[in-house]
Amino acid sequence: MSATKHDFGQAAAEALADGERRAVLAKAIAHIHVLRQKSVNAMPDFADRRARAVAVRQKTLARLPELLETLEANVTAAGGVVHYAEDAAQAASLVTRLLAERNVRLVVKGKSMVSEEIGLNDALEAAGIEAVETDLGEYIIQLAGQKPSHILAPALHVSKEQVSELFRQKLGRTSTDIPEMTRIARESLRRKFLAADAGITGANIAVAATGTVAVLENEGNIRLSASCPPIHVALMSLEKVVESLNDAAAVLDILPPSATGQTLPVHLSFFTGPRRDGERDGPQEMHLVILDNGRSRILADPLLRPILQCIRCGACLNVCPVYQSVGGHAYGSVYPGPMGSVLSPLLADAAGDGRQPFACTHCAACAEACPAGIDHPALLQELRRRQAEAGGDAATTAFAALARHPFLFSMAASVARVADPTLGRTAGAAPDSPVGRFLRKRAFPGFSRPFSRRFKAMARRLARNGGQS
Repeated sequence: MSATKHDFGQAAAEALADGERRAVLAKAIAHIHVLRQKSVNAMPDFADRRARAVAVRQKTLARLPELLETLEANVTAAGGVVHYAEDAAQAASLVTRLLAERNVRLVVKGKSMVSEEIGLNDALEAAGIEAVETDLGEYIIQLAGQKPSHILAPALHVSKEQVSELFRQKLGRTSTDIPEMTRIARESLRRKFLAADAGITGANIAVAATGTVAVLENEGNIRLSASCPPIHVALMSLEKVVESLNDAAAVLDILPPSATGQTLPVHLSFFTGPRRDGERDGPQEMHLVILDNGRSRILADPLLRPILQCIRCGACLNVCPVYQSVGGHAYGSVYPGPMGSVLSPLLADAAGDGRQPFACTHCAACAEACPAGIDHPALLQELRRRQAEAGGDAATTAFAALARHPFLFSMAASVARVADPTLGRTAGAAPDSPVGRFLRKRAFPGFSRPFSRRFKAMARRLARNGGQS
């Protein structure tokens, strides 16, 4: 994984300047909004369903070590093999070594954010193993040499015209008709499914009681990746486990409506171990890789633990005004938007910019939309508080000191009102200072008459006029 320092401010500025991409993103998110609202409106008891799912997620986190042990025992009993990875590097190395030992040369991959989190494609390429993304969105951005911009719809930022040109360059075929474009991709991928030595998928849910991995999809590519090749490797982060099939049903009840606006997706698959005697299809080997990457540390933190309730539906991204303005790539991490701004700084590799928790307007739209009951603004506020305690920048520290002492704050504002009311002189003299950077993309209204004085004056007028303004 890249160690290059990501600058969220710079990336956001570049994203804001890209009018074409912002228009594509706005159109796509508006469409998702309509689908989700229709689906939720069709469920009068959606609030009750959400409450059941939240209870399941909270119960899971309270019993997580026990459930993981049960999951391992039942996956093993079904003929599968469970592997634990402490961090991203260990997970990528583990999967690469497992495939290399079996002389795998071609891998087909279903959509998996954990795969992105551990940088698996780069690790496989370095080992001489070809990895082909088979989800249409992932396939598009792989051809384009990009990273996903959304946890649900990886190519949300790409227009159909751009996809058409990409297919012309990479596949020698072109069309702007979406069904035909899908057919072009399908024909290219079908040969890969049949030739692949192994398939890699993610896991929406793992059921401890049965050792089952459940995945949702609309394209059938995950089912093909898991069943056509002789080896199936499923990747999951450790919080994805639930106790029973009933618990899985409670989560599945709200995941598709919140994610794609569907009651259920086209394909809901349950994989329990490899092919058994007498079965005609399925892999000969099934491996489940369980990734920690800092999640055990989050689990032990009572204030930040709720982020592990996330079911990866993307609802918080779709309502976030910051994400809608800058898109996913600006965050510089696998997980963008509100959930990513909480989760990414807490992972072991701490991808992205440490200022991600400050990329929030605290409008609370994410908390309202979240089907898993996560209060993202509260978690982001806690991360901000911890960063300040650890040593914020000079401007933040100075402002915090002034804000705690009203008299000093009033004196400082009075001086600024006379000396530099719009802070323009300060910013011009020191463009790279905290004030200069703050004002670079903001229009500061300037220090005017304090509200406290205006309020007192208004109160005096009201008193003189007998309460009439």
